[in-house]
Order: sequence, then structure tokens, then C-alpha cells
Amino acid sequence: MATLCRPEVAVPEHVVTVEETLDLARTLHAGHPQLDLALRLIANTGVRTRHLVRPLAETLRHPGFEQRNLRYEKEAKRRLPEVVDRALTHAQLGTADIDMIVYVSCTGFMMPSMTAHLINGMGFRSDTRQLPVSQLGCAGGGAAVNRAHDFVTAYPDRNVLIVACEFCSLLYQPTDLGVGSLLSNGLFGDAMAAVVVRGEGGHGIRLEHNGSHLVPGTEDWISYAVRDTGFHFQLDKRVPGTMAVLAPAMRRMAAPFAWDVAGLDFYLVHAGGPRILDDLGSQLGLPPETFRHSRATLTERGNIASAVVFDALDRLFTEGGPPPGARGLLAGFGPGITAEIALGHWSVPATATGAVSGAAAGFPAPREQEPPRGAVVVG
Repeated sequence: MATLCRPEVAVPEHVVTVEETLDLARTLHAGHPQLDLALRLIANTGVRTRHLVRPLAETLRHPGFEQRNLRYEKEAKRRLPEVVDRALTHAQLGTADIDMIVYVSCTGFMMPSMTAHLINGMGFRSDTRQLPVSQLGCAGGGAAVNRAHDFVTAYPDRNVLIVACEFCSLLYQPTDLGVGSLLSNGLFGDAMAAVVVRGEGGHGIRLEHNGSHLVPGTEDWISYAVRDTGFHFQLDKRVPGTMAVLAPAMRRMAAPFAWDVAGLDFYLVHAGGPRILDDLGSQLGLPPETFRHSRATLTERGNIASAVVFDALDRLFTEGGPPPGARGLLAGFGPGITAEIALGHWSVPATATGAVSGAAAGFPAPREQEPPRGAVVVG
């Protein structure tokens, strides 16, 4: 059975607050006819702080697509090895134990993929399989978990490393002045994450079922326009309303396995914005506290794209985790509109006397206590 272990999450050292973001919007867009609306939308995101891979003043300058992408590559190569190493430590594995690397990012382009650089630079086996995922946006984290689950289901004794790297600030476009663009400028942040899916052993979510759903006719609701100046993020105002479609789809996906997605013990959901979480809770009849980990990610880091679900999972670990055997859901939403959903039980390591986890035995077993860890800041 595949187990999603504890992730390692890191954020860059440059911080911008919501107050700074609002002041900047007032200064840069003083004559914008919809400035008041944009300011209200930014203030209502719930984001208090975000982390940037470069200082704010440098982020606001656009040196061209080539230089932006070179910066992405340089920072990814410099920062990711420590994040990966810590994730392997959480999973109690080494580089030689990894059989596939799934690399997720929608904010920069590299060929060969970052997977090749990690394999060569960190001593992974040369036969390690590579799976880059770049065009699922914020749904990429959930898709990576599901593809890792599929791989380990096919090869039960194998292990998969997932790496997410999102430098959203490198996509800032000073000439994009639509309200959606201004809102995005106050919503997205930068982060990196790594996590292992173990085929045998491990402590975390015992993955059991997964599924995808594409909402027809929504291809242009979340998209990139690729121009000479790079990736221009486009966000349709209808996006928040997609939970009315996705919530029933999540119910239908879980129903064949006799799971009720409205009656689970924990939820790790992509925090695209507070409206998404509010509407999903309303559709499923769940109280706001249900999505506390996703809301904390949004508040402290903003929308960090594919890394959101891993940051929320890390917060669940920091909280101490649910009781063994607790049932939960991990879901990412992104362009398409696409939903990637995983269902699983909370699993703990076997005890010294050989007891199995609550998920396997049907009753609670003692839990190993881990010291709380927050995100590691690297620079």
C-alpha cells in the first residue's frame, strides 16, 4: 500500500505583507478605473504574507523572458537539494531507494527537466524514472500524488519522490492591468516542497483511491497566454463558482468505494482562495474549521500553486496528525478546470511489538510522536 509521508516545505527569505501589496497597488495603479475593486479583492483573499524568490524591488522589474527563466533555473538548482534531502529523511530513505521522481512546476521551463539535474547532482540511481508535470497548474500537486500512487500500485515495493517548485513571482507582468491580474499579483507566493510516496512502510496517508475530473467548456478559465514577455496568467471571474460542479464530482468519484466525501476526518485542499474553500464547505455541508490547514497556508504563504497541498499536509503532521485509521481527502484544482483527488487512511509505523497501524488492524495503535516542524527557510 502506498504511503504519502511527511513533506518538507521551504519558502524563500524575501517577505511581502498584504499592507505592502496594497500600498504598492495604490502607487503603481493610482489612475486605474477599477483600483478600489482590486484593493477590496486583494484584502479579501485572507493572505497576510507571501514569500518571494527575489527582493520585491527586483521582482517588479521585468528583465525579459529569457532572464526570468534563467533565474528560475538557477534558484531551483540552488534551493531544491536541501528540501529533497529533508524529505528523504522524513521518509527514512536515501537516494538509492527512489525509483521515480515526479517534478511539478508551472512557473518555469527547463529541458532536460529538473529531474535530470536532481538525479545527476544528488546521487540518485541512473535508472530512476522521470515524470515532469508542468501544465496542470495548481492541480499539479494532487496529480503528482495520484501518479505516484498509480506507480506504486503497479510496483508495490518501489518508492516515488515528488518535488514541487513554484516561483510564481517570476511571472509578474507589469503591463497586465486587468482586475484578475491585479488580484493575482496580491495572491500568489513562492515555495518549494518535496515528499516521498513509499511502497512499503512509512508514516502518513495510506493512499487507497484516486480520480480526476475535468469540467467541460472551462479551458480558458485558468490559462497562460505565452508571449514574448513570458507567461501571462489569465483568471476568469467564473472560477470560484466551479465548486458547484466539482463537489458533486468528488462525491461521485468516492461513491464506488463506499466513501462519503462529506463525512471524512481530514481534508487537504488546494487553497486557490477563500471563496473556493467557503463554497466547497457549503456544497459538502462542512464547517469552516474543516479546511484550517489550507486556510493557514493561504494566510501565511498565499497561493503557492502545486505546493499548497503539501504545505497543508505538513501542517497536519505538525498538529500531531489524526487518530490512526482516520479517513481523509487530498485535492488539487487547476486549469482545465481540473480536479485531482486522492482518498486514504492515516497510517502510523508498526510498534516495536509488531502491532500494525490502525488503518490495517481496524483499531487505534500508539502513534510515534514527532517534534513539530515548520517550513525551512533557505537562502
